[in-house]
Amino acid sequence: MPASTSVASPPTAQVAGTAAFSKFMHILQLVADTSDPMTIAELSKLSGYPRPTVYRTVAALLAERLLAEHPHTGKLTLGPRLIQLASRSWGRSELRLAAVEALKQLRDVTGETVHLAVPNGQHMVYIEKLESPSAVQMNSRIGTNVSLHSTAVGKAYLAMLDRASQQAVLETLPQPLPHYMPNTVKDLKALRGVLEQVRQRGWAVDDEENEAGIYCFGAPIFGRDGMPVAAISVSTLRFRQKPDPGTAYVAPLLQACRAISQRLAETPALSSADML
Repeated sequence: MPASTSVASPPTAQVAGTAAFSKFMHILQLVADTSDPMTIAELSKLSGYPRPTVYRTVAALLAERLLAEHPHTGKLTLGPRLIQLASRSWGRSELRLAAVEALKQLRDVTGETVHLAVPNGQHMVYIEKLESPSAVQMNSRIGTNVSLHSTAVGKAYLAMLDRASQQAVLETLPQPLPHYMPNTVKDLKALRGVLEQVRQRGWAVDDEENEAGIYCFGAPIFGRDGMPVAAISVSTLRFRQKPDPGTAYVAPLLQACRAISQRLAETPALSSADML
């Protein structure tokens, strides 16, 4: 599934004293989200900030090793310190640790790639991926942001929010909705209809809505308060999809989600949406 490639406008600080930090985060996000490394000049054009501001921000990030600069091309990449911090966060993720055994079992039973995703603003972000044993691999990775409206994990999460929370999230989505493939849902009215179907049956699909030939099934994980905190998907290829997907994919997916939700419910320290 493709990562989000839209570039947000520079954020406006909501709390006094956070403007500099917001600039740091905006610059880091741009470097992380672009497919190719950029020079400071290119980053300045993309960021929306004045060039002197970008130069000062990048200099500070380089000094803290949150960015790295190629010695010959001057192009910027995420720095070793940031990668170290992300690795530690990923390794200590309580949700991931609570889910890992169920995810392995789901991958083994279905023989397909399994993703664990959590909400991240207008997206879901993968925090775990277990590859299918098949020779054909999925083009995704841990840390990838994916759209709420077009993915099985996004729709599974959105559908199970209470009405007020769901509406609040929907109002933040870009209009018109990004359209990746012919099957991608096109507008909020259609999306609301899809979410109601997902809410009724308890699981969602991505029917080649992000990539040709890729079909995914998704279902939510609930916290102790009954609110969705994450979602799991099983991703298969159209040409090798089994003839009874309800038995082959949906049933073991729902079983894995129930097992993880139960563990979260029984472990107070793991029951919050802030368990990363």
